[in-house]
Amino acid sequence: MLTRKQQELLIFINEKLNDGGVSPSFDEMKDALGLKSKSGIHRLITGLEERGFIRRLPHRARALEVLRLPEKPAPRATKAATPAPPSDMPPPDAARFKPNVIRGDFRGALPGRAASNDVEAVSLPLYGRIAAGLPIEALRDHSASIDVPVSMLAAGDHYALEVAGDSMIEAGILDGDTVVIQRCETAENGTIVVALVDGQEVTLKRLRRKGNSIALEPANPSYETRVFGSDRVNVQGRLIGLIRRYS
Repeated sequence: MLTRKQQELLIFINEKLNDGGVSPSFDEMKDALGLKSKSGIHRLITGLEERGFIRRLPHRARALEVLRLPEKPAPRATKAATPAPPSDMPPPDAARFKPNVIRGDFRGALPGRAASNDVEAVSLPLYGRIAAGLPIEALRDHSASIDVPVSMLAAGDHYALEVAGDSMIEAGILDGDTVVIQRCETAENGTIVVALVDGQEVTLKRLRRKGNSIALEPANPSYETRVFGSDRVNVQGRLIGLIRRYS
């Protein structure tokens, strides 16, 4: 189920794509919905994406695709007509009509945006090289951050982490890569996660559950899969993206 603003934005994007084949800019969407800032548009787009109504096209700035429309779309927002005031109310020039607003619960707001009209980026905290013996928070350098495209992110909180070693090389994760992690406390089998073992050791591995055991599986045959009781492993995030620099 979509909120009124989500439906209005979805219809506006669809109309723009049908008219010219190009997604509207964030400024155009903001103005069309009467919002004061583009952060509201980001939250609406994230909500539509999570519900399967649109998707972002990779490697293209400002590119959206409408996957489906609601069965009963809400009409586009228009200026509300000023109703005739009751006899005990002041005339229209003394009091503006204020329509009720349906507010969505957008928990997926993304922090620290550095935005332009066409290319949207988020500044994420950059943690140090992942190392045994330290909880993930202890790796953080509070002076370091990295800009990541909004299209790479999901809902919720994120951080970036520099990879040390080659234990995940067959998953395409190399020594020196920067991985983008979505904070979470649970993950499905087969997901590559940041795991905290015994409250001390942090590692990036593929997670497998079986009964009351959790296996942390490398992607390199030179390393062994390690198996722990479920009470010894805490998931601190899941891998959603990777950044690699070529010298």
